[in-house]
Amino acid sequence: MTEEDGGAPARVVVADDQTVVREGIVMLLGLLSGIEVVGAAADGHEAVRLVAELDPDVVLMDLRMPRCDGVEATRRIRTEHPRTQVVVLTTYADDASLFPALRAGARGYLTKDAGGDEIVRAVRSVLSGDAGLSPSIQRRLLERLSEPEPAVPAEGSEAPDGLTARETEVLVLITDGLTNQEIARKLHVSTATVKTHINNLFAKTGLKDRAQAVRYAFGKGLARPPGG
Repeated sequence: MTEEDGGAPARVVVADDQTVVREGIVMLLGLLSGIEVVGAAADGHEAVRLVAELDPDVVLMDLRMPRCDGVEATRRIRTEHPRTQVVVLTTYADDASLFPALRAGARGYLTKDAGGDEIVRAVRSVLSGDAGLSPSIQRRLLERLSEPEPAVPAEGSEAPDGLTARETEVLVLITDGLTNQEIARKLHVSTATVKTHINNLFAKTGLKDRAQAVRYAFGKGLARPPGG
C-alpha cells in the first residue's frame, strides 16, 4: 500500500553499482509520493544483505553489477525473502537481459529512461500482485509470444552443433540465469566440471559470453522465454 492508497509508503531499496546513477535514483524517489527509500546497495551481495536487514517491500534492481549481478541477487531475494518484490531498473531491454531476470522472479522491468510516475506505477503494481512492466517491455513480450515457436529437438535427437546432452543441460541452466556454482549444485558436480562444459559448448557454438548463450538457446529451441 502507498500513502495515496491510504497506507504506509512503499519501503524501497535501490541497487545500482554506478554511484551517480544510484544517488540520482534515490534523489528522484525521495521526491515521489508513496515511496520511502530505506537503503541503497552498490552490488547484488549488498542488496541481498540489505533486504535481510531492512525487510523492504520492493528492490529496484540494476542487472549488470560486479561480484553478484542483478539476476542472481533477484533469485536469492525471491527465494530467501519472498515478501520482497523486485523491479528491474536497467539500461538493457534485450532478450538476454529480460528473460533471465523474469525467470529469477522479478515482477517488474523498467528501463532507466522511465519517469518517476512510471516507477511509482510499477511499484504499486508489483505490491498489488500484478506485473510492473514498461510499455516497451510489454510490447517485446507480446512480440516474443507472437513469434513462431522454434522446433524443440525431440528427446534422443542430436543437439545442434554437436553439443552433448550434459552441455545442452548446462546451456539451458545458463538461460535460466543460474551461476556456475548453482549449476554445479543442481547437477551434483564440481564447479570446475561446469566450467569445462561451458568452455566446450562455447567452443562448439562460437559463443563468447552468457548473453550470447541465452540468445542461442532461444534461437535453437533449447529453451523458451517465460510464457513462451
